[in-house]
Amino acid sequence: MKKIIALTMALAMAALVFGCASAPKATTGVEDGVLTVAMECAYAPYNWTQADDSNGAVPIKDSNEFANGYDVMMAKKLADANGWKLEVVRLDWDSLIPAVQTGQIDAVIAGQSMTPERMEQVDFAGPYLYATIVCLTLKTSSFATAKGISDLSGGTCTSQLGTIWYDTCLPQITGAKIQPAAETAPAMLMALETGTVDFVCTDMPTAQGALAAYPDMVLLDFAGSGNDFTVADSDVNIGISVKKGNTTLKDALNKVLSTMTADDFNATMAEAIAVQPIG
Repeated sequence: MKKIIALTMALAMAALVFGCASAPKATTGVEDGVLTVAMECAYAPYNWTQADDSNGAVPIKDSNEFANGYDVMMAKKLADANGWKLEVVRLDWDSLIPAVQTGQIDAVIAGQSMTPERMEQVDFAGPYLYATIVCLTLKTSSFATAKGISDLSGGTCTSQLGTIWYDTCLPQITGAKIQPAAETAPAMLMALETGTVDFVCTDMPTAQGALAAYPDMVLLDFAGSGNDFTVADSDVNIGISVKKGNTTLKDALNKVLSTMTADDFNATMAEAIAVQPIG
């Protein structure tokens, strides 16, 4: 009987040891010392593509081009603080979340709002920026003197596909003639510049960047008017998405972000706007 008990205990211990040894170890994606981030590289001033490494731009993986912008600047700060190398991958907007979900990349740093819908798909570090909602129109437009969203009634408008600007904000304008969403932020701005729409809805950084590139545009900021868009904090808090459950990477990013203030974020955004390509 003692031999049977001893054998049973030995088998149990072996199973425990074997089970612990074979349990898969959670991965963060940066075990190789490289932080791989994705962005559109077409969403100034958050991110854009350029031909050289001027102003601190970094190479875009599998291309001869370079990425720069607020997202790149912030990614460099995060990578440097953790002793990682930085790798930038260029993806379409709709491909960003699937890429982080499948582990193709470590994180998305691309001006994403931290919405509840996205939080069901990914985890977020941040915010790494707070971006209020505004509109843009042409200086020659009858809407250029609008004091609130009700003054935009009857106008044709659009915004970027898959954003709260298009899905949440534009429908709040009574009587607005909402056109199909633009695939990208540049396409949205071109729709306004060419007169295809009367105004567009976007966030403050995108609008500020647009004013630098399109001097014939004017920014409509209705904050404090009592006649503004109604949005949740999650709609204007811009975060960094990582794979669900990747708390190690999320915590490492948050540790760095916690040392920065909103003024720090805004100062870096101002740097990005100052060096963004014009036109």
